[in-house]
Amino acid sequence: MRLHVNVDHVATVRQARRTDEPDPVHAAVLAELGGADGITVHLREDRRHIQDRDVRVLMDTVRTGVNFECAVSGDVLAIALELAPMTVTLVPERREEITTEGGLGLKERAARARVGEAVTRLNDAGIRSSLFIDPDADAIRAAADLGCRAVELHTGEFAEAWKAAPAPHSNERVAAEVKRLVSAAALARELRLAVHAGHGLTYQNVVRVAMIPDVEELNIGHSIVSRAVLVGMQLAVHEMKRVVMQARGVPGHPGE
Repeated sequence: MRLHVNVDHVATVRQARRTDEPDPVHAAVLAELGGADGITVHLREDRRHIQDRDVRVLMDTVRTGVNFECAVSGDVLAIALELAPMTVTLVPERREEITTEGGLGLKERAARARVGEAVTRLNDAGIRSSLFIDPDADAIRAAADLGCRAVELHTGEFAEAWKAAPAPHSNERVAAEVKRLVSAAALARELRLAVHAGHGLTYQNVVRVAMIPDVEELNIGHSIVSRAVLVGMQLAVHEMKRVVMQARGVPGHPGE
């Protein structure tokens, strides 16, 4: 199980004042020292948090690997192709959303064609391609047909179910969402796709997702950054890594 730390919301705090701190690059360094296996960063078309310079400096300084999230088309995809990060995860974007609200739509022919073109361009450039999709069998099969190397399962519905449940560990809605993720991950692995997961994961709910054997990578940002405000980035990442590894049956991790 790999833990990738998303540093977008460090930039969100910075952009609130249009200043130069806190620096997401500095946060990424501390995240790696805390045990992060990779750094995730989303360069949105509206540049609401991460800026072009952030990505370029992260590419020069991150030692684990960068998972570059971006929309399917436009200048952000061109930047991804230019910088050639470890992984490019294609995600949906709407200007009015607060954060990504769901997986890529792959049902409509035109939308699927746009995603397929982007995946082909990434694969031809030797960049590992991933699609952020809902834990849906049709979406997973479509991702495999398009030739991507990995999928990131959207865990937002699971997170919402957990948040709304009076007793999450025994709640039927939570159990149903976990079952959905388990089935989706198993199908993805059967189709030879690497399986990642993320969105809305916290120190409290991550255990249920980390226990899914076919999930090999988690992408977590907001919860870790929120914790880092209180205890510091390095310790916040260290604590999340410990929770994740213990969920996988590993009592410790490097650095403990």
